[in-house]
Amino acid sequence: MNTFGQKFRFTTFGESHGVALGCIVDGVPAGVKIDLDFIQSEMDRRKPGQNKLQTARKEDDKIEILSGTFEGFSTGTPIAMVLYNGNQKSRDYDNVKDLFRPGHADYTYFHKYGIRDYRGGGRSSARETSARVAAGAIAQLILQDLGIEVFSGICNIEGIKSEQFDWEYAKTSEMYALDKNQEEAQKKAILNAKNSHNSVGGVVALKATNVPKGLGEPIYYKLDSVLADAMMSINAVKAIDIGDGIDSVSLKGDENNDQIRDNGFKTNHSGGILGGISNGDDIEMKVYFKPTPSIFIEQETVNTENENVNYNLKGRHDPCVATRGSIVAQSMMSCVLVDMILLNMGAKMEHLRKVYK
Repeated sequence: MNTFGQKFRFTTFGESHGVALGCIVDGVPAGVKIDLDFIQSEMDRRKPGQNKLQTARKEDDKIEILSGTFEGFSTGTPIAMVLYNGNQKSRDYDNVKDLFRPGHADYTYFHKYGIRDYRGGGRSSARETSARVAAGAIAQLILQDLGIEVFSGICNIEGIKSEQFDWEYAKTSEMYALDKNQEEAQKKAILNAKNSHNSVGGVVALKATNVPKGLGEPIYYKLDSVLADAMMSINAVKAIDIGDGIDSVSLKGDENNDQIRDNGFKTNHSGGILGGISNGDDIEMKVYFKPTPSIFIEQETVNTENENVNYNLKGRHDPCVATRGSIVAQSMMSCVLVDMILLNMGAKMEHLRKVYK
């Protein structure tokens, strides 16, 4: 499946070393002010080759809108966007043409389809996420109009954890660090891995503020389950926490319950979601990225004939995918929230009366 969402939905297309990547976003209400500068700024936050912490592949990721807008506003019809690849080095992948890179989707794509694009992973490459960021930027424009904001940042690199979450600082950090006091140590961990031809994992924290109560469609389209679906669809993500997440198993009921007063919840162990529906508190979650599987250390694998071989990887790769992944996660959360907002419009007759009666 290449389409995500129900009311607000997008379909992405393209490969890492193909001509272009892009998306078609459907379900955008007419009258959204389409701020192309903002969309491009989001693309720039995710694009590769910006600093020594990232892959050396440089792409402009210049977004082009093909349809669905008129005089700066959405028309209610599908918005198509495209960005063209310009800095592929496909020859770097010649030595993996007939073998499978450990930790990659090479092995599973080949056994599913009987064919694979070995150049940078083709469709399985994280380059596909650039199209998601374009869709997420449209979602953020809708959320901004409603006063809802989604934040993201790095809270853990190789076990070096943030002790404070400064969401505004993360916007200015070159690695989107949430804790400026831990940032240098986190950078050092990434660079040490890079210099030793290895990679490290990381954790992205997400927060959405001013989220209305009632978002989420029980039982099979719960807000938390769809957020989990969205995050687990991102390359290299292996786990998520919503609210206290896995730590909640160590608590007793009276510790885990968010007690309620007339001014709201006293705590937010739930991460703003109860029974799959938003409770009006901040939506809080963490997304766990594994170490980049593309490393420059000799590894054992098999080739397409199932023969044992050793190989050394070539190419340009991120030593830590979590940093740029934080922008993708923010985009996916934004898309989920807009989808839930549109779905929620039909939950009560009073909503319909306001428009049609």
